[in-house]
Amino acid sequence: MRIDGANVLVAGATGVIGGGLAGRLASEGANVALAGRDSGQLQRLGSELSAPTARLDLLEPSTITACVDAMAAALGGLDAIVIATGVVAFGPEPELDEAMLQELVAVNALGPISLIRAALAHLEPGGSVVALSAVVAEHPTAGMAVYSASKAALSAYLAALRRERRREGLVVIDVRPSHLDTGFESRARAGTPPPLPVGADHHEVIEAILDAMREDRRELAFDLRTRALVAR
Repeated sequence: MRIDGANVLVAGATGVIGGGLAGRLASEGANVALAGRDSGQLQRLGSELSAPTARLDLLEPSTITACVDAMAAALGGLDAIVIATGVVAFGPEPELDEAMLQELVAVNALGPISLIRAALAHLEPGGSVVALSAVVAEHPTAGMAVYSASKAALSAYLAALRRERRREGLVVIDVRPSHLDTGFESRARAGTPPPLPVGADHHEVIEAILDAMREDRRELAFDLRTRALVAR
């Protein structure tokens, strides 16, 4: 896709990856709209980028379509939606309580899927869907069973959607990075993280996502052998 002049909704814009992507997209000439849960950060970023904003909480599913509709209207249509949302909880099964299980599945799988379904009504022909799942979608990790399962569900949905809509020219990019240096593990909803590798540079991941968008890739997958994010 051509980023300059594109209308792009960034969901999860108040996070490290989402905010970084929004800034880089705007710097390359995209018209961005921002959705996120942190109202203060959302307001600051919206002011900085002169972008329309909408508060988004994936635990409130009735608000998702309204959020997407409002941001699409503010931009005058959508060329792409970028989804960088997620929460994590740690601990062996079945120590995770039922409420936390429901939250992880809602935020990591059902919420992003609902965002995409709402965006499909607005995406222009040849539009793009970009969503961050995680390396655990392919390589489930002990102590992160529900998180792994929720990200695997999102990844499977993206793969099926890509096949269903390929004749319409819809580009669907599944981004599955490794552990990043965003401090994500320090914001866990429950539990203590297992030993994790040194976090990869999130700036490099952001640039890789932009390249994947320019080149209409299918996925960015973490290669365990080379320890690198590979575009396909």
